[in-house]
Amino acid sequence: MKTAIIGLLQSGKSTLVSAISGKALPHPGTTAIEEAIVSVPDERADWLAELHKSKKVTHATIDCLDVPGFSFADDHGRAAARRYLQQLRTVELLVLVVRAFEDSSIGSKADPAAELAELKIELLLADLELVARRIKNLEKQIKKPVKTQGHDKAELALHQKLQAAIEEEKPISAAIETDEEREMIKSLGFLTLKPMVIAVNVGEGHLQDKVDLGQDNADVPVVQVCAKLGYELSQLDQESQADFMAEMSISESTVSKFVRSCYKALGLISFLTAAPNEARAWPIKKGTTAIEAAGKIHTDLQRGFIRAETMSLDDLKELGSEKAVKAAGKARLEGKDYVVQDGDVILFRFNV
Repeated sequence: MKTAIIGLLQSGKSTLVSAISGKALPHPGTTAIEEAIVSVPDERADWLAELHKSKKVTHATIDCLDVPGFSFADDHGRAAARRYLQQLRTVELLVLVVRAFEDSSIGSKADPAAELAELKIELLLADLELVARRIKNLEKQIKKPVKTQGHDKAELALHQKLQAAIEEEKPISAAIETDEEREMIKSLGFLTLKPMVIAVNVGEGHLQDKVDLGQDNADVPVVQVCAKLGYELSQLDQESQADFMAEMSISESTVSKFVRSCYKALGLISFLTAAPNEARAWPIKKGTTAIEAAGKIHTDLQRGFIRAETMSLDDLKELGSEKAVKAAGKARLEGKDYVVQDGDVILFRFNV
């Protein structure tokens, strides 16, 4: 899973990346996109590893791109931001970080609603540039007597519709009416079609404060974090972290909040596998079938799929062993069309 974390200068974006990844803070003035790998906390995989005496436990990961902070104060800053945005067409998720903490050294009052609105407008404008280029190319192509002329004309009409929507400051999704239209532009990687998370970066002691983002964001997960506090916690060992969180009445870590919001935005769940060699959590889309989940592990499992021996982790925890779950009649043999549920523990049987 690849996500890009974007925000204005001094939004605390890079501090958030360091807080969730444990990576050192980047040097001030860094102009390159930095990469950080975030391990997805999942105590279920850890528990299974203990049960099976597994040699190792493998958690899912999120590949985070820390994009240099944007400044829209002048044309130079806008052009630089646009160049960065064009490099994010292949990511699966965008995390928009907005500042909701006060800092006298910054010189301006925090206005998370304004920052969010500005980021969204820039995403639209970046997509408008792409649409305009595509229209220009298609207008040339439709004049050529080639087999794809009919498709090119349909795509041109769609892009003209997209252009009209963006110019009215509407998201591209508002102009797409059919699955065929969505498929037609899928490869272009429009930024405003990507799932998003809004990360509101608050000051210490303000994690429970209600922050006004100035618009309806009901369709976008909003996670409230204190990146500075999260970073300080990430520098401690596990025991010290637990003590500090208890002292500060923090019930959930920054990385846990971040991961949960990303999974929600992408519609992800996890199934689990366990053996003496390895216990592992596998992220999949909600609605994934057993045969598709098998392919997530290895194409041989999908090709030679026979059945999925399945039990819920809750039953396994309650009864204490796989043998006990089977004896209680709670283990299931599922076929290829079974829709995998979050927390399913699965052993795939296959023959190649």
